[in-house]
Amino acid sequence: MAIGVKVRRFSKIAPLLLAGALAAAVPGHAAAEPVRGPDVASWQHPGGSPIDWFAVRNAGHDFSMVKATESLNYVNPFFVQDCLAMRVAGVARGAYHYADPTQSPEAQAAFYSTVVLGINGPGDMPPVLDLEQSGGLPPAALIDWTHRYLNTVQSLTGRQPIIYTYPNFWRTAMANTNEFAGYPLWIADYNGQNTPGPLPGGWSNWTFWQYTSTGRIPGVNGDVDLNVYSGAQGDFARYSNSASPFGS
Repeated sequence: MAIGVKVRRFSKIAPLLLAGALAAAVPGHAAAEPVRGPDVASWQHPGGSPIDWFAVRNAGHDFSMVKATESLNYVNPFFVQDCLAMRVAGVARGAYHYADPTQSPEAQAAFYSTVVLGINGPGDMPPVLDLEQSGGLPPAALIDWTHRYLNTVQSLTGRQPIIYTYPNFWRTAMANTNEFAGYPLWIADYNGQNTPGPLPGGWSNWTFWQYTSTGRIPGVNGDVDLNVYSGAQGDFARYSNSASPFGS
């Protein structure tokens, strides 16, 4: 997500292992061709170069998470450009807010919800909170901040948000609380295995898994985070608010 904020560990995972990750994510879920996608920010636009979303889609990536906002004063300058191009290319869109716990959660939720207003329709995934820094708050205060942010975003968008985090952060900064286990989890875990885990916070399954920060795919210049959808929220086309899968 935000380079330089989170400690990243280099790892690679063979694509053929991803189907096994799906089977491990949800009990009784049969292995299938994985629903995959990158997540991107301004880092994926070196020198202002565009992402070729048709190439991304043709390489078998069905979705992407795009950074929308951070704190109260940052909008990704490529957010609108990427969202429009993704829509044309048939890539399901997700948008995330990079949390700044030193600032009001309600104000950040309103800021984010206003910026992403245009991507809460067909082909669009639920809102995402990227929580990977504490802002110096102790766990009890950070837990309260997170509840307030999520509740506000859900009231403004009408959709239950996804939480993005990584295990060590949740176990330390959030005191491994299980108060959010009812929210879909997007977990960053570069363990080189065929499934993330053990999961923090009382989550019994994950919805998205960011399994590397050093992926390379057609259409994107340089390294990019890569993710897989587990099926925990049901059919991906339905979860991405689409009447039918893209490309059908």
